[in-house]
Amino acid sequence: MLNFAIAYAGTALVFFGLDFVWLTNMASGFYRSRIGELLLAQPNLGVAGLFYLVYVAGLVHFAVLPAVHAGSWATALLNGALLGLVAYGTYDMTNLSTLKNWSVSVSIVDMSWGVTLSAVAATSGYLVATWMAARSGG
Repeated sequence: MLNFAIAYAGTALVFFGLDFVWLTNMASGFYRSRIGELLLAQPNLGVAGLFYLVYVAGLVHFAVLPAVHAGSWATALLNGALLGLVAYGTYDMTNLSTLKNWSVSVSIVDMSWGVTLSAVAATSGYLVATWMAARSGG
């Protein structure tokens, strides 16, 4: 359980930090110009927080911990990227297929971001978890 908590903390810190920078810089320009009519004036922070809690747990379970067991940062990178593609792809392709005026460019950019963010966060979680294990002699 301690390994999960350490991996979760390392993954979450990077995921939250990078996504905050991304959204505060991209939401006002890129996203708003393409899907502005669909955006709330203010995001629902409770729902957003729930997404982050669940998604980071998924990254740890499906990418970070398998990488720790394999002893391979590349496993974290690849599994994180794949989870990002599945999760963000599901969202963006569903929107592309069901919503009027959903932008193809938004789907491409958002899916690329999801792959990159998930891969970097999972790799960071792996590095934190293995560093802490090495420090504690485990």
